[in-house]
Parts: sequence; structure tokens; C-alpha cells
Amino acid sequence: MLAELNIKNFAIIDELKIDFDRGFNVISGETGAGKSIIIGAVNLLLGDRASADIIRSSEDSAAVEALFDISQNDPLKEKLKRLDFYQGDDLIIKRIVSRSGKNRIYINGNLTTLGTLSDIAESLVNICSQHEHQILLNTDSHIDILDEFAGILPFRAEYTVIYNQFHALNTKLRELQSIQQKKQEREDLLKFQLKEIEDADIKSGEDVNLLEEKKALSNINKLMDHAAAAYNVLYGKQVSLLEELLGVITNLQEIKNIDPSFTLSVEDIKDIYYRLEDCAFTIRDYTNRLFFDPARLEAIDERLELLGRLKRKHGGSLELISQRRGEIAKDLQEINSADEEIKKVSNAISLQKLLLQEKAFSLSQKRHEAAVVLKKAIEDEIRSLRMDKANFEVIFNRQEAKNTAAFGPKGIDDVEFYLSPNPGEDLKPLNRIASGGELSRIILAMKNALAKIISIGTMVFDEVDSGIGGATAEVVGKKLRDVSMHHQVLCITHLPQIACFAKRHYRVLKYVSGKRTKASVDSLSDEQRVDEITRMIGGVELTQKAREHAREMLLASRR
Repeated sequence: MLAELNIKNFAIIDELKIDFDRGFNVISGETGAGKSIIIGAVNLLLGDRASADIIRSSEDSAAVEALFDISQNDPLKEKLKRLDFYQGDDLIIKRIVSRSGKNRIYINGNLTTLGTLSDIAESLVNICSQHEHQILLNTDSHIDILDEFAGILPFRAEYTVIYNQFHALNTKLRELQSIQQKKQEREDLLKFQLKEIEDADIKSGEDVNLLEEKKALSNINKLMDHAAAAYNVLYGKQVSLLEELLGVITNLQEIKNIDPSFTLSVEDIKDIYYRLEDCAFTIRDYTNRLFFDPARLEAIDERLELLGRLKRKHGGSLELISQRRGEIAKDLQEINSADEEIKKVSNAISLQKLLLQEKAFSLSQKRHEAAVVLKKAIEDEIRSLRMDKANFEVIFNRQEAKNTAAFGPKGIDDVEFYLSPNPGEDLKPLNRIASGGELSRIILAMKNALAKIISIGTMVFDEVDSGIGGATAEVVGKKLRDVSMHHQVLCITHLPQIACFAKRHYRVLKYVSGKRTKASVDSLSDEQRVDEITRMIGGVELTQKAREHAREMLLASRR
């Protein structure tokens, strides 16, 4: 149950704390006082998308925080343990919305994601609002309502897993059959590609080496000129560098003979001479090898063209060509084994189809059994809501399950709710019923019928009293009180006939303070409650007669 709600800088609320009670809680107030803001804050805690528009003017952020008592919600406790958020019977959820976009979500003090919050919140609060009219009018939701009432959602989940596996096998079979149909064409193509790569006999780094060789051949004249010039300086011309260096050695040797104290090593100079002489011979040999070979240049161009074409076809590099070679070999192997694989998958599909049919028919049977019980439960509820002669029916449009096309992700049933509100009228789909009051009562009837079987701790009714009044409103109030025997109920209402049945009554007030609009929520005492019920009965002018009527309504509701 929702034990405490704290709101700060949210819309016109600057700071607000509300302590809720177990059982039936009613929230009332003038139109526009801010009742919907409270529901908006609760929705934010349940995972609604946040916008900076909700932040109070001139403030940088808004915060909503709630304390939930989960002592009676064992499924939620198990979920929290799996998510590592469990801290006992108290659950604290907090959301901070910032204008900067740095929004934060905390569960028991731990930062978390919106997806995790939504997953947890679905076990905490169920909000029944005008929006549920649209949900009820959407026939796609009827099968979900029936399955929830029947308690077969886990069984349906098992069926869905089998259904998904069945379709995955069929998808695989179609892929294998497509491969088989194009087997020869694809096999020829793959063999051609494999032979092309193998015939190329590619060496690692070959393209780089060929480019370097091509560069050298294309610049052969420059290479010969530079090599000849270097050789002539060292050895080739009449007075070469090496001849000059021999003269240096002779002169140094003479100095050494005359003056032994001369420290420069003649041997070092000789070593330089011999090393330069080796360089000269190397340049000479290199020059002798240089010659322009147009046939080799043409061969290099052809090889580079072949490698370039293969790179463009197979990924852009020699390494990827080698990788593609392995992939082609694997594809060829798969093509050769396609017949065997098709047979294997076909057998698996046959077995999966039998299992799918068994689960689908079992699921359908459970639905038909539950539909009988739901029909009676809904009719009992709506007849007690002053629709005395109404008839409710769960209509099945089950397809003939002769082929797998009849199976859907939820089984083989199409389910739709029909209603005859008045005697003598034919049963009609709910989306053809015009009265909002009738829809409101059907929603309440369903909530009450489901109340004993769902694990939600708190149910919020946001002005679902649309289109009803008088004695019907009193019956709705009693029904909400009945729901509160199994769940905490928060109800926003304008009707005094409903409000008087609450265990605890809250009033929302909007006022101006310091040129700022603010909202407050007060838990009413017995006497304040008489005043509020009187206001709800009499409007602006609160007469003594209306006050006596309000007091009598409260006393009657307690009886």
C-alpha cells in the first residue's frame, strides 16, 4: 500500500506530504484545485515519462517520493530480491526531474532506470481512470482481462515461448529451403569465388611490396642518375673522394713518423676509407643491376589490378580476402548439408506443432471455463450497480486450428466482451455502448471482480464516477468500499454519495500566497468532513439543511 507521498516543486505544489491509510481513501476538492496533480505525481512514480514542464515556475527541479508498505506483497518482494533492491517491508521510490535534463530515479536509495521502475511499479499501483474507458473499448485488451481473471497469464507465457520457438523453426526452415532452391546457382558462384581466391595465391603484404617495386621501376632513370653521381664522387672521377682520403692517410702517417705525440689514429681514418670503399662498390653493383624492364612493370600492374579487384569484392584488404576464403568454404559445407538440416528442422517443427496445439487447446479450455465464472461475477456486480437487467457475455471467435496460421501469440482465441444494458436489447460489443455511466460501472464491476485475485497493493480511481449520480453513486461508493477490503483504494471524486463511504477523506485546496499559486492537501477531521460533504452537496451556498443532509449521509454510510 501507498503509505506516504511527498511532492516538491511539482506544478503548483511547492511542498506537500500526504499520509495515506489502509482501506478506502477519498480525495475531493473544487475543480482545478490540483487533484489531478496528485495523480500525475503518482504516475511519475509508476514510470511515466517526465517533462520539465511539470517543474514549478522559477525552480530548477521537482521531486516526488513515496513510501510503500509491501509487507503483504510477496511476489513484489521476490522481484526486489532478484533485482537486489530488497530492504524489508518498506519500499521507497524517488524521482527527480531537472530542467537540465539530469533526471534521477532511486529505489530504496539506489540509482536505477525507468525500465526497472516500470517493472516494479506494475506490482504496486493500478490506476483506473477515464483512460481505462479506451482500454475497455479496445477489444484487443479483452483477452488479457479474461486471462488475468482466470489466473492463466503464467500458462499463457509458457504457450508464447513455444509459439515463438515454433515460428523461429519455421523461419529457419524457409531460409534452408531458399538455400536449397538456389543451391546450384549459389554453389557455382561460391566455387568460382573460392577458385579465384585460391588461384591468386595471395601472400601477406604482397600489395605493399608490389607498389614499392613499381615505384622503383617507374623512376629507373632518376635512380641511375643518383647512383652514378654518388659513385663518381666516391670512386669514379679522376680525383675521387677515396683518392683524396688516401692522401690524407699518407700525410697523417708522415706526421706520426716525425711526431709520435700526434694523437689522431691513422687506423681510424683507414677504417673510414675501407667503409667508404665498400659503399662505393655497393653503389656500383646496384647501378649495374638497374635497368628498365617494361615487361616486369606490366606484370606488376596486372597483379595489382587483380589484387585490387579481389579487395573490392571481398572487403578491402588482403587479410579480409583470406577471411572470406574461410567463410566461402563454410558456406559450401552448409549448402552440401542443407538437405539433412531441412529434414532435421522439419521433424522438430512437427514435434513443436503438436506441443503448440496441445498448449493452445488447453489454454482455450481454461478461458472458456473462466469466461463462465467471469460472466456471473460481472453480472452480479453490474446488477448491484443499478443495471438490474443487464447481461454480460464473453464471446469467443475461435478460428479453426487446421493449420498453424490459426495460432497467434496468445493462442487460438479471439475474445470480445458484449453487453445488453437493458431488457429486450441485443448483446452488443462494448465499443457500441454510448453511455459513459454504463462504461464507468462496467469498469468498476471488473475491478471488483478482479480485486480478490490480483496482487496489486493500491488501486487508484481517478474520477471514474463519470456519468453517474444519485442512488447509483451511492452503490458505487459501497462497491469501492468493498474493493478496499482487499486493496488500499485512493479515489478522486466530486460525488458526496461516494466520498461519505471513505475511511479517510482528504481535501485539496488551491490558494494564492505571496503572488504565487499553491495547493495543499488536508486530512479532514470528522467535523471538517461534514463541511466538505456539505460543500459537495450544496455548492457555494452551504445551508444548514445541506449540512444536516451531509451528516446523515455519513452516519448512514457507517451503518
